[in-house]
Amino acid sequence: MSKIIAEIGSNHCGDIELAKEMVIAASDAGADIAKFQIWSVKNLKSGPWDEDGRTELYKKSELTKEKVSELYEFCLEKNIKFLVSVFNKYDLDLLPKEYHDIIKIPSTEIDNLDLLKECRDRFDEMIISTGSSTIDEVYAAYNMCSPCCMMHCVNIYPCPFKDANLNRIGLLKNTFDKVGYSDHTIGLAAPIYAISHGCIYIEKHFTTNRDLPGRDNKFSIMPDDLATLCSIRDDINNMTQTRQHNYAKDEEEMRKVYRGRWGR
Repeated sequence: MSKIIAEIGSNHCGDIELAKEMVIAASDAGADIAKFQIWSVKNLKSGPWDEDGRTELYKKSELTKEKVSELYEFCLEKNIKFLVSVFNKYDLDLLPKEYHDIIKIPSTEIDNLDLLKECRDRFDEMIISTGSSTIDEVYAAYNMCSPCCMMHCVNIYPCPFKDANLNRIGLLKNTFDKVGYSDHTIGLAAPIYAISHGCIYIEKHFTTNRDLPGRDNKFSIMPDDLATLCSIRDDINNMTQTRQHNYAKDEEEMRKVYRGRWGR
């Protein structure tokens, strides 16, 4: 059964009340998990983000240890699972000590061996995104952290359909026990495909206002679309739960009454 991750990320722009509103909206839409991104700007290296305004947005969206704990407790209260992406082992200190259920490794950190080792030893379950990765890097991360869920991902924001490479989901499923999909396309077609092909986690960027600052808000889905995705997920899960080769019980009348009714 597929689980839907509402990737709030940093769409809250550091506003804890807005983050809570997004959690409520995700829960009301039927999502299983509300996911955030955590970082400490003091650990950020120099790069193009210093020139294009992203560093200021990172500072604004940074979640303190107190805010992370508050969101963790709030998710528990709203009956939606809490999840974070973390970008280095030091920022794991932002998480509550009692939190060791599940962690997400973003694509950019698939080769961060120190982070992988720390998370492997600390958390019960790991989800690893594979965007921008060679297959050798994917195997190396899996071999270090198995059992874990490997998420197909293409790190283009937003991702054109021609680059979605959804056939890679099948290739990953041939190798790994647990496979998911982290989607950056526009709309619902790609995550619906992933659900129908047995991905256990479906991650979709989520917001309640596309006019908020930041790149991710612009291509995130809104609550109505998230509710539609969750509803379709439920329908697909229902339609694929039966795994029998013979006919269904309710087909018995067709066999007894209608077979041969026109003569043979």
